[in-house]
Amino acid sequence: MSAARTLRVPGRHGYAAEFSPYLPGRLACAAAQHYGIAGCGTLLILDHSESGLRIFRSFDWNDGLFDVTWSENNEHVLVTCSGDGSLQLWDTAKATGPLQVYKEHTQEVYSVDWSQTRGEQLVVSGSWDQTVKVWDPTVEKSLCTFRGHESVIYSTIWSPHIPGCFASASDIVKASTSYSGSVANGRSENDKEKLVIQNLLVTGAVDCSLRGWDLRNVRQPVFELLGHTYAIRRVKFSPFHASVLASCSYDFTVRFWNFSKPDPLLETVEHHTEFTCGLDFSLQSPTQVADCSWDETIKIYDPACLTIPA
Repeated sequence: MSAARTLRVPGRHGYAAEFSPYLPGRLACAAAQHYGIAGCGTLLILDHSESGLRIFRSFDWNDGLFDVTWSENNEHVLVTCSGDGSLQLWDTAKATGPLQVYKEHTQEVYSVDWSQTRGEQLVVSGSWDQTVKVWDPTVEKSLCTFRGHESVIYSTIWSPHIPGCFASASDIVKASTSYSGSVANGRSENDKEKLVIQNLLVTGAVDCSLRGWDLRNVRQPVFELLGHTYAIRRVKFSPFHASVLASCSYDFTVRFWNFSKPDPLLETVEHHTEFTCGLDFSLQSPTQVADCSWDETIKIYDPACLTIPA
């Protein structure tokens, strides 16, 4: 693995890291004081180059920020969510407070995601109040509320393939979800394989396992990945390799997997000293990854398993 470019932000514990879908080298990080238990939160907008990471702009909020998602139609706009039950709409071109605050959830909002499917401009949020809400960022009130979970919700994510489809997960099941969203492989060698990938959802659980599910038949997982030693916090698919994904965990590690291989664990990265909560693949570089941790550091690096030709 190449040397990681690291930025330390004293007093800010990282919860989520997301690469910009528009600007190469731009990264957003949602962070909180005091591990998110008390204090304020900060949205960090970072730029990176060969010389390292630097803060382009930062925005403070009066409660911890737990997740962040970039707009799919404006390169300057992001949405965060926080411990006070609100979502915030930010404009990185303006060094001011949020453009809009959406406050309907009654407890911590732990997940937020902006739809990637063409023609939709919707945001989905999941909260510890056991509800999921869908928002149009141009409208002050949520469009609809979904109930059904029996415990706190940790993850909500839109399908990159199926319009109007999202997944949500509570702590009864897991701590994170990710749809397969590969864009670089184009047409699969056979249509059946392509259809499976488009209907694939991966969950990461408190029992340290990752499981892949075919949405057309969810009675049992189609694969299981074992290796983490503590609960999995987040899982992401590579946008360049259909069967490659990464997971980060409370065991301080990031692990890279290829579920199509007999030995699926590709690499284990151990460069944090606290819970690793944020993780993302670059949308511009097939080898670049970002993560953030409660150890107050944000890292961008190129794991060896992505830089060595298959």
